[in-house]
Parts: sequence; C-alpha cells; structure tokens
Amino acid sequence: MTSLTVNNQPVRYRLPPDTPLLWALRDASNLTGTKYGCGTGDCGACTVDVDGRAVRSCQVPIGRIEGSVVTTIEGLSRDRSHPVQQAFLAANVGQCGYCIPGMVMAAATLIQRNPDPSEEVIRSSITNICRCGIYPRLVEAIQRAARAARGEETIPAAPLPGTDPADAARAVPALVPGQGPREEP
Repeated sequence: MTSLTVNNQPVRYRLPPDTPLLWALRDASNLTGTKYGCGTGDCGACTVDVDGRAVRSCQVPIGRIEGSVVTTIEGLSRDRSHPVQQAFLAANVGQCGYCIPGMVMAAATLIQRNPDPSEEVIRSSITNICRCGIYPRLVEAIQRAARAARGEETIPAAPLPGTDPADAARAVPALVPGQGPREEP
C-alpha cells in the first residue's frame, strides 16, 4: 500500500506501486478534475501539485511519491476563491476547459514559488498545451493572479458552482441565459 496526503486527507492506495498517480486519483479517489490528455507527460492536462511542485501525474508512479502531499484542482479551492481560479474566470481563459485544471495547478505552484513571475518566466514555466490557443490571456491572468495573491489587486468573485444561470448572468454580465444551443421540443 502507498500512503499519501491528497487534498489534506490521508489516503492509502491498495494499488501496485507502479500505478501512475493520475489513475490513483481518478479511479481510486474519484478526483476526475485531473484530466488524462496524452499519457506521455507532454500536454500537462494531468498536472497536480506534489509537495509544492507542478507534476504531470500520468508520469509519476505512486510508489515513488510515498508520503507526499498531493493537491488536485478539487483541493485547491472548491468555491473558486483561489487567486488563479478567480483570474482565469475573470479573463475568460477557459474555452473548451479540458486543459484548464492542469494549467490552474501549474500556475498555482508557480505563484507559490515565485510571487511575481515575469512574462518570460510564465511562458517558460507553463508548458501545458491548449488546443484552443488561450496563451495570450493566460499570461495576463497569471500575472493578475500573482498580484491578487500578493494583496495588490482584488478580483471580483465568480459565481459559485451550482449557481442558477440567471443569477450568474446578473453577477457576470457576459453570461446571458438563453443564448446557448436551442433545445428541441
């Protein structure tokens, strides 16, 4: 058995020690915010925080990180109050959203290590791949999140998960109810 702390909870995985962390999180812990992308560690969709480092969880066997502290997107902040989550939402960074959990985790660990990252540092540190091409907004959002984390800026809170769409539209004017795909009768 492999013992870890996952999202501040002690966990003992009854899985072979060569099981990739990604599958322990998704299949055994039902933490499906960590996404499977390429399986080779190139895309970054599976990025989580392991002991303060951004780690591609598809490439790390659980036996190698025995005793580590792991934080997934679910453990970062369930109410979207983390500065990176707030900045990503405020800048409308996400499009399809598949890569966003990994990017949020990579950005959160970057800001934890470097509270004032330059554009160059962000571009060299966040190597996650996004098919939608959100990169220009990404740099600005990470710099804004860093300012918020340092207490230099306030980012308006996004609607909480589970908020009624009409209430969300009032809180965030860009969200207009009834403008999505039409439902068939």
